[in-house]
Amino acid sequence: MTDILSGLNPAQKKAVTHQGNPLLLLAGAGSGKTRVLTHRAAYFVQQKIAKPSEILLLTFTNKAAGEMKKRTDELLSVNKNIPAGLPANTVRPPELQSCGGTKLWAGTFHSFCCQVLHRDGQAIGVSPNFVIYDSSDQETLIKNIITDLNLTTKEFKPSSVMAWIESAKNLFQKPSDLENSVSGFWESTALKIYHRYQKKLTDYHALDFNDLLFKTVDLYYQNPQILKKYQDIYRYILVDEYQDTNQIQYLLTKLLAAKYQQITAVGDASQAIYGWRGANYKNLVSFTSDFPNTTVINLEENYRSTQIILDAANSVISKNSSHPVLKLFTQKKSTDKIKLFEAASEIAEAEFVAQKISFIHQNLHIPLRQIAVLYRMNAQSRVLEEAFLKMSLPYILIGGLRFYDRAEIKDIISMLRVTQEPQDKLSWERVQKALGKRRIVSFQDHLSRLSPKKNSSIQIMESLITNSGYLQKFDPKDEDDQKRIENIKELKSVALSYPALSDFLENIALVQQEYSLQEKNKKKEKRDGIRLMTLHSSKGLEFEVVFLVGFEEGILPHARCLVDDTQIEEERRLCYVGITRAKDYLYITYAQKRLYFGKSSLNEPSRFLIDVPGSLIELEEELNSVKDYRNPKKSVDSDNDLIYDPDIY
Repeated sequence: MTDILSGLNPAQKKAVTHQGNPLLLLAGAGSGKTRVLTHRAAYFVQQKIAKPSEILLLTFTNKAAGEMKKRTDELLSVNKNIPAGLPANTVRPPELQSCGGTKLWAGTFHSFCCQVLHRDGQAIGVSPNFVIYDSSDQETLIKNIITDLNLTTKEFKPSSVMAWIESAKNLFQKPSDLENSVSGFWESTALKIYHRYQKKLTDYHALDFNDLLFKTVDLYYQNPQILKKYQDIYRYILVDEYQDTNQIQYLLTKLLAAKYQQITAVGDASQAIYGWRGANYKNLVSFTSDFPNTTVINLEENYRSTQIILDAANSVISKNSSHPVLKLFTQKKSTDKIKLFEAASEIAEAEFVAQKISFIHQNLHIPLRQIAVLYRMNAQSRVLEEAFLKMSLPYILIGGLRFYDRAEIKDIISMLRVTQEPQDKLSWERVQKALGKRRIVSFQDHLSRLSPKKNSSIQIMESLITNSGYLQKFDPKDEDDQKRIENIKELKSVALSYPALSDFLENIALVQQEYSLQEKNKKKEKRDGIRLMTLHSSKGLEFEVVFLVGFEEGILPHARCLVDDTQIEEERRLCYVGITRAKDYLYITYAQKRLYFGKSSLNEPSRFLIDVPGSLIELEEELNSVKDYRNPKKSVDSDNDLIYDPDIY
């Protein structure tokens, strides 16, 4: 017991040793929630409160599940003086024989449900040998059904129909449940497709990923005896990231825990940033209603960031009123304030970030892999990538493709290349594939009337996109398609900088060549590069230095969210997540004038910046006079809110 509890703070010890009733852990960013979960599972086994086989650890990624399983096994192995990771035939003490990497079950919701359905799915007609369809298989099947119904993929885009069906399944809605709630021609037709889609899956002995959860919950509702069996097997349930559960995941955990009430849920509503894909942070709020005798423990001591960074994060998130807000604190001392830089343009902003990172790397000897640049939209990576390439700074794009490697960008570039050189066979092949038989005719007709020498790059590009009907491939209501449209608009910004088509294509080719050189050097650099990613991709990560770029109204918060208070709160949580990724140094940058999506705009600094007390901020100087930022800088003279100086903002 001493080993398992050593090094834990009082709140963590209380959480690890709690027994008897449901436990809700409100765990702030960097508060060691994974440590608490794994120590709690190990404590249960060590104290013989539970057998390893009675514990179920549920999380969202295989990586997180593997890490929890490894930590728990190591904790128990260390306590018995047995090295972790021994071969399966090693003799272990009784409580470890069932745990040693096999019986203590840690995994994702989907992997758990997959096992349940293989064992017991036949009770609701699921073949034990079912296959799992990925998103590509799903889209192909839906496309075939659309064709069978004599509909067009223009009006019923397969990805949009797929998203609609996925949303229904996440809410545990069968086709029959929606008969009286759909409205309009599109939804009524989508429901017909949903009916046929499910029948086809059944005929093919296939499930999609949403079915894994849906069918398991349905199995439990229809067969109480099977539910009871799993309740008796897994008496102790620990659920990670509860704020990210959707309706079907919420129902699953509620059903499993209903009999013995031995459930531990860990989450932080302030880090709920996936509402757009069905996650509902209110599940965290509802936990105490579902389990009335719940004990709630707050984990507010942060082991990641400095107090100045945490004070900024607390100030931003405290403006949200729809969920519990923790007040983070730390023992980590530092006098380094948050650095604020106002750039004249998005190019100046990117150059500042590149030069500052180079300075930090060379003078403070911080590895590039410990420096992250976070942004709200994928399209923002383009100007940053080019700035890093110019300075030969290696970088790694996390959770996305490099700007010029994205399919929609390559499609448009191919259109421009065949405009400049009609004999470019490779580009023609890509254009034909991208447009299809009907649109390629319109494209060729327009191309025959287009004079590249008489028009600018932006004029040529806009005319090709418009007259080919390329944008009709995308649904503006679809989240992924919105990003693709934003990327295309961002390409217009490049075109505006290079009026001549030949110069425009030459610049892109040079940037792509730099990409190729960096790819060749990856092994040599051992993947030591600046991390570039969206704020959404940064959740769960931490870095010594973080740059939050594009801190402007219309970007963060995003323009699509400005009229909805609920969405503004999610944007604020997204900002909070970004701030709390920083361990030691945090930079916030914004531009007076920004050319993005092919348009020049004058954005106000983000409203979230106003929430940060001025006493926590130092203004950064211009690029040409960069000094060691450990030295004192001009500070915003305020103990409360940031005061706007008209010469600065």
